[in-house]
Amino acid sequence: MLKTFRITAYLEGLSFLVLLLIAMPLKYVWGMAMAVRLVGSAHGALFVAYCIVGAMVWKQQKWPLKIACLAFISAFLPAGPFIFDHKILAHSKND
Repeated sequence: MLKTFRITAYLEGLSFLVLLLIAMPLKYVWGMAMAVRLVGSAHGALFVAYCIVGAMVWKQQKWPLKIACLAFISAFLPAGPFIFDHKILAHSKND
């Protein structure tokens, strides 16, 4: 389950960066609103998956509440899931 969470975190973090750095400039500079609609939808689905899988890993790994909160908060920060992975997940018990 931890491996699944790490993959989900990577995809969620990547989708957030694509949304911020590619899709939003396409919309606001070049008027291509469809870019935000497509990438935003994918990012939203990945965010929900990140939260669900994160809750499952929290229970399975018996993380303290502090770690679970850091995982959730990291999803709201650009590159947050990557930092969380590097600092916390890389040192957690494996599946």
